Amino acid sequence: MDQQFVAAVNQICAEKNISYEKVMDAIKSALATAYRKDFGNKEQEVEIILNEGSGAFASVLLIKEVVNDIENSNIEISLQEAQKMKKNVKVGDEIRIDVTPLEYGRIAAQAAKQVILQRIQEAERESLYEMFKNRENELLSAQIMRVEGDSVYINIENHTVPLTGRDQIPGEKYYNGKRLKVYLDKVVHTSRGPELSISRTHPNLVVRLLEMEIPEVIEGEVEVKSIARDAGTRSKVAVWSENDKIDPIGACIGQKGVRIQSVMEELNGERVDIIEWSEDPREFIATALQPAKIAEVIIVNAGDDPRVRKRAAVFVEEEERPMAIGKKGQNVRLASDLTSYELDLYNIEQLPAFKDKLKELSKSDRRVGDEELGGSNEVADQAIEEAEKSIEKEEGGEVGHWGKLGKAVVNKLEKAGYSTLEDLSDMDLKALEGIEGIGKASAAKILKEIS
Repeated sequence: MDQQFVAAVNQICAEKNISYEKVMDAIKSALATAYRKDFGNKEQEVEIILNEGSGAFASVLLIKEVVNDIENSNIEISLQEAQKMKKNVKVGDEIRIDVTPLEYGRIAAQAAKQVILQRIQEAERESLYEMFKNRENELLSAQIMRVEGDSVYINIENHTVPLTGRDQIPGEKYYNGKRLKVYLDKVVHTSRGPELSISRTHPNLVVRLLEMEIPEVIEGEVEVKSIARDAGTRSKVAVWSENDKIDPIGACIGQKGVRIQSVMEELNGERVDIIEWSEDPREFIATALQPAKIAEVIIVNAGDDPRVRKRAAVFVEEEERPMAIGKKGQNVRLASDLTSYELDLYNIEQLPAFKDKLKELSKSDRRVGDEELGGSNEVADQAIEEAEKSIEKEEGGEVGHWGKLGKAVVNKLEKAGYSTLEDLSDMDLKALEGIEGIGKASAAKILKEIS
């Protein structure tokens, strides 16, 4: 029986990843609770002696202080009574009295069981925090333990952690025993103790996978400058190397694409585009919009002031426009996230009118340059709005199946992933204003068209 006891304790230690000492402390605390439940009260100080070598239960000791006059018999004992047990005891000493019971009652046993479970859970949470508190932003190896509907529970170093729906890659199949990589975003303190916030959709998961597969990245010879991700379908990663002898794109892709293919396989087939970062925002934006060929990029607001959003006008040939926008606006949206610029797409035919309007504004506002604005959101918005009005007026202001909406508004709707007015038919004014780049005036105009 003693061997079975020790084996059970060791099994708990292995499964819960907690120390043997903490499990034994939990057992001692449980036995003390059981004794107080059946034979004593909460005020008593009880010590449990276990033979930890064999796991055999030894004895229960009741601790009392030796005093001349007893005020609380639960924690005090008179000198006369104490000397009957130990001759050389004196006032102020503590004396331990063996009160080991022959057996415990059912209620006491249940209380002991509850204490053990609670203490083990507390120890498990403490172990979890200590193990992962300094490992935030790391890539972790995991294995799926069970799948319950949309809930996926994975094992990370003997800890069961839930992978929430928002952190699962859309379309990825999860099943018991599957091995995968997860990104540890942070260790979160909650009312129930520390919890691991893990993700398969976080952009940094891609960065950590690149570090794992590409030596030049982990060694710092190739730097990941920025990343934009639409989890499950596509990511864009901007890389750069200070060493002219290193091709950052080639290093990431690898011979015959073997390196980037390994990353994409771990991401359930998600496409990962590697592009070269440039300190010239015009060049960077044009590259970020690949595979579309960009005719010209005009920086409308460089955004040196953090309170002012960065904006750029991008001009493309008509046949390049669908590729620049991408399916449901994905390409331009990812490029915008990658470059940190709000991008407005225009056809190349609109370029002269746009430049003329910028030059006109530059004469009336010192904050505006020939082809670049840089003072405030108000100035940038005015430039865009006035230029778009000029373009619409020059080109008739209507775009086929979009009714009487001007090209400027249509551009923003297409950028957001809408193809026709029917796609907007269920939206109200507030919902329309929530579309990126659509203000109150444009939203009212759209609502009029779909009404």
